[in-house]
Amino acid sequence: MAGTAGTPGTPRVLRAMNDRAALDLLLEHGPLSRTRIGKLTGLSKPTASQLLARLEAAGLVLATGTSEGRPGPNAQLYAVNPAAAHAAGVDVTPRRIRAAVADVTGRTVGAYELPTPGRRPAPPVVGQVTDALDGAVKAAGLARADVHRLVVGTPGAFDPTTGRLRYASHLPGWHSPALLDELAAALPMPVEYENDVNLAAVAEQRLGAARGHQDFVLLWNQEGLGAALVLGGRLHRGWTGGAGEVGFLPVPGAPLVRQVTRANSGGYQELAGSQAIPELARELGVPDVPTGPYPQAVAALVARAADRPSGPHRALLTAYATRLATGLASLVSVLDPELVVLGGASLTAGGEVLRALVQAELEELAAARPRLVVGGVRDHPVLRGALESALAATRDEVFDTSR
Repeated sequence: MAGTAGTPGTPRVLRAMNDRAALDLLLEHGPLSRTRIGKLTGLSKPTASQLLARLEAAGLVLATGTSEGRPGPNAQLYAVNPAAAHAAGVDVTPRRIRAAVADVTGRTVGAYELPTPGRRPAPPVVGQVTDALDGAVKAAGLARADVHRLVVGTPGAFDPTTGRLRYASHLPGWHSPALLDELAAALPMPVEYENDVNLAAVAEQRLGAARGHQDFVLLWNQEGLGAALVLGGRLHRGWTGGAGEVGFLPVPGAPLVRQVTRANSGGYQELAGSQAIPELARELGVPDVPTGPYPQAVAALVARAADRPSGPHRALLTAYATRLATGLASLVSVLDPELVVLGGASLTAGGEVLRALVQAELEELAAARPRLVVGGVRDHPVLRGALESALAATRDEVFDTSR
């Protein structure tokens, strides 16, 4: 492996680069032999053997068994040591806080969900977060000190200039300017905070429908309507973290909402947000519109509409697709992305039927013609994105053998 431009090609640096390349290959492919690692990295067999011995001594890889089914002697296989490090993620909504812990290979080893019903006054946020994290840590058979890094996903975004949460007035207790300092004092590991939809985009980029794409938009509709913007392979957050808060976007077909931050809503949210779907269904004569827990009931309504080829259910899905495309047209006209991923329960429930309807409507309303796909990460995508983000930073730290 050659040194990168501007990096001194000292033996220590080159060894560290080869070590990291081997660790990344083991994460991608699973257990590999010395010979296979040598071929994939371009290293000689003796050098690959020295590399593996070094990583094994550092506790970063383990001998896991031998290859079978090939002529000749079985080869020793090596894999990343799952216990080399752990990272955690937290997904916050007004109704619950969900936490999970993953080992360094990305396998979730513990999870916990803490209900947070809307009580006034709200319970202290620091206690809620630590209780949720401790529940996941306990389920993993670990202690808080075993977690290298934590990423917390919330609606809205913490303004980097003030430290206060913006664009999420519906999240009780999270708006104190001292909150981040209080959480830092209570938690023994580095903590990062990220918008929930941005984390869903991280999950899609690394594990789902946006793998291999450098420019894409994730349109999210669940408890709120929002978007994540990935440009040149990186999240675009905006000056105050508010890039992608498209629920506030004025759109045709909805009344002009003023004082949007006070209302915590805007034209696009009122037109196409999850809360608008049951009302639209009643207007179109859909029978038995559910009134159960939100957003599960809305997702069930959308899924049922996608299964009906005609009648009021299909009229509902068609009208919903038009509303979605109305706001999406503004996004793609400005950004011209390669791909649009539809995520969140109120979009993924419609599956390919809804996707095709939105695609057709968007092609009527916008000159840009990005491809639309349904999100591929269905199992807690925000939490999965938080774990992926925490794991990326953790691996950079624990896999660095140059120190």
